[in-house]
Amino acid sequence: MDRPDLHARVAALRGQRESDAARRTRREVLRHDSVRCEVADPAGGSRTLLNFCSNDYLGLSQHFAVVSALQDAAARDGAGATGSQLVCGHHALHAELEREVADWLEVPRALLFDSGYAANLAVVQALLGDDDVCVQDRLNHASLIDAARLAGCRLRRYPHADVEGALRQLRSMPEAAAMLVTDGVFSMDGDVAPLRELAIAARVQQALLYVDDAHGVGVLGPGGRGSVAAARLDSTAVPLRLVTLGKALGSHGALVAGEPDLVDHLAETARPLLYTTALPPPVAAAALAAVRLARRDDWRRERLQELAGRFRDRAGRHGLQLMPSETPIQPVLCGSNANALAMAASLEHDGYWVAAIRPPTVPEGQARLRVTFTAAHEPAQVDALADAMAAARDRALDASTSPTA
Repeated sequence: MDRPDLHARVAALRGQRESDAARRTRREVLRHDSVRCEVADPAGGSRTLLNFCSNDYLGLSQHFAVVSALQDAAARDGAGATGSQLVCGHHALHAELEREVADWLEVPRALLFDSGYAANLAVVQALLGDDDVCVQDRLNHASLIDAARLAGCRLRRYPHADVEGALRQLRSMPEAAAMLVTDGVFSMDGDVAPLRELAIAARVQQALLYVDDAHGVGVLGPGGRGSVAAARLDSTAVPLRLVTLGKALGSHGALVAGEPDLVDHLAETARPLLYTTALPPPVAAAALAAVRLARRDDWRRERLQELAGRFRDRAGRHGLQLMPSETPIQPVLCGSNANALAMAASLEHDGYWVAAIRPPTVPEGQARLRVTFTAAHEPAQVDALADAMAAARDRALDASTSPTA
């Protein structure tokens, strides 16, 4: 018997990615100073780049209070939790963070996880089984798609932001227990889900609505409570939502917040929670400090709105192809993978770090530069970025149409 050779398979897949301009590499950050990063150069040495691809929307990852909270907790409690939450790893700082987030979001309960990915796996696996259905937006985060597949339920996807499509999928399986699952803010497009309409669809179809608000909490809604609050919905309409700590809150980890019976069920049964070491207490302390700043500092959200509007105005005057987004995520469409890579390289040469996003993360033919803003960026930096992006587009266009291209 001749089994397929996995090394040969890997080599073939790598070759395919190479021909599709889809290879991915990790960049080594040597030093991070607010919106500037010193990044190792693959050819040797390093470069300092102005960072426009971070999810640190509120600029809290290096805030003095956040860093001090982490340092103080590490000195007092050590580096790690030393066990899972149901053994000996559930620290007082974890419990305090859960209470603070629940109070902030005006929900009864919140449960801490090591990451948003793990939390999404936990929610779907703990609530759905083989005979159930999970209806999802086609552009949902990969962790939500993986969650449904691992749960063994039937996964049904509807066209992006299409409430009628969601209704059709729910109606197609009227006997199955159902969840309707969506991102609150879509991470690669920057737009916001039609949550009020989805909540009505879920109620009519007796489905549980779950919102992954990774890119909404801290940024949108009154007090930064996220896209659910911005849509004027509560935990009755949205029984569960995801809050990540590693984006607007500048730390690490995630919480699932909502109705107490559901959250308590997760605490007792969710495999990604039961079978992994709890989040280090110093990280929880840093996140707790960040949550308190996010609740208080409305000026950070106001700055983000100002910067996003400023960029859209200037980029539009340059004729850059923007997507409909009013969030700190401002994608600029490039079309082909090669164009996106060429523009990203050109921007890096000019001192800007902007990520080129390519399939399968986004649909084929929709490669883009994903521009993100933080409250630490300055208006002049945003203006200069828009000008540099227009120049990068023109250089990429010239290169693609030259006789030697």
